[in-house]
Amino acid sequence: MRVRSDQLAGQLSRSLVPVYLISGDEPLQLGEAADAVRQAAKTQGYSDRLVMDHGTGFNWDELAAISAEMSLFSERRVIDLRLSTAKIGTDGSKALAAYAENPSADDLLLISCPKLEKAQQNAKWVKAIERVGVLVQVWPIDVAQLPRWIEQRLRSRGLNPEREVASMLAERVEGNLLAAAQEVEKLLLLNGPGAVTIEQMLSAVADSARFDVYGLVDAALQGNIARVTRMLDGLRGEGLAAPVVLWALAREIRMLCGMRFAIDSGEPAERVMANHRVWDKRKPLVKKGLQRFSLQRWQRLLQQCGQADRLIKGQARGDPWQSLISIASQMAGAKPLVV
Repeated sequence: MRVRSDQLAGQLSRSLVPVYLISGDEPLQLGEAADAVRQAAKTQGYSDRLVMDHGTGFNWDELAAISAEMSLFSERRVIDLRLSTAKIGTDGSKALAAYAENPSADDLLLISCPKLEKAQQNAKWVKAIERVGVLVQVWPIDVAQLPRWIEQRLRSRGLNPEREVASMLAERVEGNLLAAAQEVEKLLLLNGPGAVTIEQMLSAVADSARFDVYGLVDAALQGNIARVTRMLDGLRGEGLAAPVVLWALAREIRMLCGMRFAIDSGEPAERVMANHRVWDKRKPLVKKGLQRFSLQRWQRLLQQCGQADRLIKGQARGDPWQSLISIASQMAGAKPLVV
């Protein structure tokens, strides 16, 4: 049978099957699904474990030989087979299909592998495993689903996030589930179970430097030219790469261009900000930015970001950091600098 990764815990709590096949290209979910199977097996008396790493020169006959032998002292065990590819060839297909037809009574076979393509899902060995065991396909979490995934993870750890905490954390980790999981654990370690405020999240989440680029963008939108200059000096002094600063500035300017265009086309500002998923606490800052310049002015700043990118890549002559100072200062309301 096939189950989703979020259904696996329920299946494991009901009964264990002889074979589990977990496939996918997202390492955190893949690893946690395999951990769940191993833990469930351990509680059911599978006290021994044998790891088999599939790679060049792997001998598939070993699987049949291992499953045929009695475990030491008749202990039940997990055979942890880790496939380097889902394309296992004729020998691999025959070996796994044969095992599924006659699984060992003393063993639980746990197979983890990269994503199964459509043709591979219909392979004989996969179908044979589905008949006797469970296939878990791990799918990536897309950007729209990530805040919900993070909120569920926070709550599963006993944390009660304030509204927008999950969304802000999702934006900071940029789709990296492993980074998101690490930040959730850090919040739990620093604050213990209970409520998590936006302030706690911002102070706990790892930043690239003492002055982080998100704070730089907010200072620019607020119109604080002096603070923008100090923060850029701090970022440069602490060794933060110029492309990271440019990414943050260009991303915000691009979003402001899109919002300014929508507002100029007659859409209400509140609806536009909601469509662009602007957090409630940032709305006053974003409103300031939108009211500060026309669409054409924001578009010119976006063009300057393109010039800064060329400077960073060595495709034009000039100081990239001076260009970044000019862009950020103009965002805050300063007159254009000569770069």
